[in-house]
Amino acid sequence: MNQQSDGFPRSRRRRHSKSRVVVGAVAALAVTAGVGYWGYSALSGGTSEDPDVTEATGQLNRFLAAWEAADATGAGRLTDSPSNAESLIKSVMTNLSPSKTEITAGRGERKSGKEVDVPFTVRMRIPGVGDYAWKSKAKVVGGAQHWKVAFSTPVVHPELVPGQTLALKSRDRAAILDKNGAELQSASLVGTVDARTGKGVSGLQARYDTQLAGGQGAAKSVVTVDRRYGTVVKTLTGGGAAPGRPVRTTIDPKVQEAAADALSGLEKNAAIVAIDPSNGHILAAANRPAGMNRALEGRYPPGSTFKVVTAAALLEQGLKPTDRADCPKFAYANGQRFENQNQFVLPAGSTFRDAFAHSCNTFFVNSRSRLSASALHDTAAAFGIGGNWDVGATTYDGSVPVAANDNDKAASTIGQARVQASPLVMASIAATVKEGVFKQPVLVPDAVKHEYRAPGALEPGVVGDLRDMMRATVTYGAGKALKGLTGDPHAKTGTAEFGDDKPPRTHAWMIGYQGDRNLAWSVLLEDGGSGGSDAGPVAATFLRGLGA
Repeated sequence: MNQQSDGFPRSRRRRHSKSRVVVGAVAALAVTAGVGYWGYSALSGGTSEDPDVTEATGQLNRFLAAWEAADATGAGRLTDSPSNAESLIKSVMTNLSPSKTEITAGRGERKSGKEVDVPFTVRMRIPGVGDYAWKSKAKVVGGAQHWKVAFSTPVVHPELVPGQTLALKSRDRAAILDKNGAELQSASLVGTVDARTGKGVSGLQARYDTQLAGGQGAAKSVVTVDRRYGTVVKTLTGGGAAPGRPVRTTIDPKVQEAAADALSGLEKNAAIVAIDPSNGHILAAANRPAGMNRALEGRYPPGSTFKVVTAAALLEQGLKPTDRADCPKFAYANGQRFENQNQFVLPAGSTFRDAFAHSCNTFFVNSRSRLSASALHDTAAAFGIGGNWDVGATTYDGSVPVAANDNDKAASTIGQARVQASPLVMASIAATVKEGVFKQPVLVPDAVKHEYRAPGALEPGVVGDLRDMMRATVTYGAGKALKGLTGDPHAKTGTAEFGDDKPPRTHAWMIGYQGDRNLAWSVLLEDGGSGGSDAGPVAATFLRGLGA
């Protein structure tokens, strides 16, 4: 609320209103608003026995009170150049956007005739700068109840000359880079910087704020600016700070672009993650819409993509891909019914490989008797799930709890119950099958101090069988959307139920890797339908974008 001055000098407390004005054409200059108030002790001005000095100082205090309250129009009326004073004060208060302002007058002094000089001090608390104060002085002229502040540009700040104003300039931040050294093009990964404070508030901008911003000190500087051209003339605060250092990521711009293009046009929230299995480097992390980094931080039931882990546990127990695998319409655990998507069945004589390729829930649920309560938890650990990953960014690293009961274990075999994963985790599962051993994902190599090591590894025979079954998923199973693509794709589909709706809503997943190169990936469509029919085409678009 704007509060007008209401009389002669006295102790004041005021709140400022937000005011707006355009200042120049330099994008680096912050033009923001919003102020508060400071209280202060009684003014020292206006105590002279000379009545003219008292009257003149009182007029200046009314001017300062209006300025302090960001009432540029009211301040201008108290000067001999109302429009100029209003324009400059409005510009300064808008550009600096102080959260607290205090302006105090000193003791006035008669100079000659009807002319009184009065010093004053301006103190501001400016977001991104901190406390900033300066001294100035004003000439008050007139007399006989008609005193006016003789306004000129230096009255506002002694460093200003006509045609200039005060503004904020953000400290030059270093860039966040892709693996090739170009500026990273991924809003969800890069994050945002607060325009008022100059500090990173999300994503890598927040995590590496100090490194990107440079040496200690304020994030912004107060500068003088040419009002016509918006160019900085002089830096008044914060000069000489050490420059920021860039943050280099592992993102491959070509892979990132292909992932972003594959998600464009989708109406569902979605994510794609791509990893280099040989070293864990994250090559792409695309999100639609931008904002929440669901690619690295999202928590979802993985559904049937988790059958890669369940299959590994069964293979470790001696089951072979060619062993018989019955796939009935329904399976039961203590009266809880499980079924296949659209209640499909597989013909007699089907194998474990067939059940995996077609994603038969009932086979996996009925196979739970082969597994101990901790089997899925322990096998998932060989894929790095549940560890504390030091990626260089915030991630969700998955959770596969030890089964609490038979129903819990039954649902866990198909990636439901309490099993949770991020798209990053699921891409890492595919990468582990490709590489044969877990390599912790990495986004910012220079920041990784303690790369997580899985407590165990999969047997080579298990890895070979998983590769065989993931390839079968593409050649004749639920991953047929990738059939015919070059690059020897291996995959696993997933349709994960969530929520309490009847029938339940589902997330659509597909994970996989390319046999001819170091590329593993995952695709997630939130509330997106079926893994094979919905996530599969998105994965195919992504791979085609890479020349598959």
